[in-house]
Amino acid sequence: MGDDRSVCRKWDDMETDVLVKIFKLLNMVEMGPVSQVCRLWRFTCSDPLIWKTIDFSRLKSNFIQTRVSPYIWVDDRSDKRLFRVLKLAMALSRGNVSCMIFHYNLYMKDEHLSYITERSPHLKRLVMPAWNRITKNGICQAIRRWPHLESLTMPTIGHPPYIIQEIGQHCKNFTELKIMGTFECHFASSIVSHLPNLKVLSLRCSRLMKDALLMLLHYAEKLEVLNISHCLILETVGRKQVVREIDASILEAGSRMKVLVCQNRGCLTCQRMMNDEGLMRWYRYEEGFWRYDEVASLDLGEDSGKLFDAECEKLTAW
Repeated sequence: MGDDRSVCRKWDDMETDVLVKIFKLLNMVEMGPVSQVCRLWRFTCSDPLIWKTIDFSRLKSNFIQTRVSPYIWVDDRSDKRLFRVLKLAMALSRGNVSCMIFHYNLYMKDEHLSYITERSPHLKRLVMPAWNRITKNGICQAIRRWPHLESLTMPTIGHPPYIIQEIGQHCKNFTELKIMGTFECHFASSIVSHLPNLKVLSLRCSRLMKDALLMLLHYAEKLEVLNISHCLILETVGRKQVVREIDASILEAGSRMKVLVCQNRGCLTCQRMMNDEGLMRWYRYEEGFWRYDEVASLDLGEDSGKLFDAECEKLTAW
């Protein structure tokens, strides 16, 4: 009679694609000890299919607003926690992250940003945290290290031309931008001058100056999609800023592209913009409201993924 004993296989003999499917069910903290089992598992834990997108939007700073620059004070424990989380993520991913998402109430410093840029050279999409503690030099250095960057979502910034110029110089595949805040002429001018290949722009829920919008519509020649849904459109008349409806001049200038529009008094989001006087107070509303966008490629959806899920948030809170 033949030997009917089953052939034993070792765990490190498993197919890599099978391991990837299993490891995708783990969060970062759970993956840490798994990556130390053997060389194959360590290699598989950094597979690009696992780390294509890492969503840190559950991670927020414990902060207090102040009256002096940078107008925010952040608890030291928040900074230390952020560094712990970033170190774990960067160690496991081994440079394979292509999309990184942060919450707008995460107040990162140059040190955090530099740590990320050095360890995620292939980043293609970034959803930025708050700007308050990131210096001009810090963000410029980061952009120079991300030549593959294609898409950026950014909170409002007081002096945008320098960052747009850096993107234009160093990110040759950049085609997609979302701005959350105020959009004025100097912003429109910098986009027209430095991002001639921009195809998609979302100004959703922004305070939008009419002359800036018209400049964009007339001179951003390769722009294909413009989202101005729920925007508060303002025009300067004398010393006052007057709220305007989308009129024939805007529609005519935007006829060559797809313009997404919503100025409906029955729309809850439009109502919130009016109540907030064009500067959306995202923190007042349901968690995740800021993630939405009418442009499918910019919409973050409701699911923040497994890598940094609710359980991982609890495990890293110490």
